[in-house]
Amino acid sequence: MKIKFLVIGKTDTDYLKKGIDEYIKRLKHYVPFEMIVIPDLKNTKNLTEDIQKQKEGELILNQLDRADFLVLLDENGKKYSSVNFSQFIEKKMIAGLKTLIFVVGGPYGFSREVYQKANTKISLSDMTFSHQMVRLIFVEQLYRAMTIIRGEPYHHK
Repeated sequence: MKIKFLVIGKTDTDYLKKGIDEYIKRLKHYVPFEMIVIPDLKNTKNLTEDIQKQKEGELILNQLDRADFLVLLDENGKKYSSVNFSQFIEKKMIAGLKTLIFVVGGPYGFSREVYQKANTKISLSDMTFSHQMVRLIFVEQLYRAMTIIRGEPYHHK
């Protein structure tokens, strides 16, 4: 199974970039992984929130294949412990899923069309994090899930 992580806009902060790069490097030892950066929209000051979500939604949907399993990282999604998240990932692997895609939306969330296409939603916390910070938190949790699946000591029970 391949895992893709779609994000809107590049990561601006250097320390976050370094952390994200470190976990992506680690992840590649466990699973084919790719982080895809969808460029920020131009001239967003002239766009309503709905139009911005619509345009970002089109860019997200253009990255998907019909058989992809789409997971939105969304504040209203299901919450998992790290162990339960690893079980979610492992079930997708065992099921023979070809590509599992996780998406962080833009500043206003997702368009109706993206919500309709999604297979599920996951929330990383009841707390709110910046879209930049979520990237690091997510890749670390995905790495943690892989080490749990393999029974490695990174995650302490």
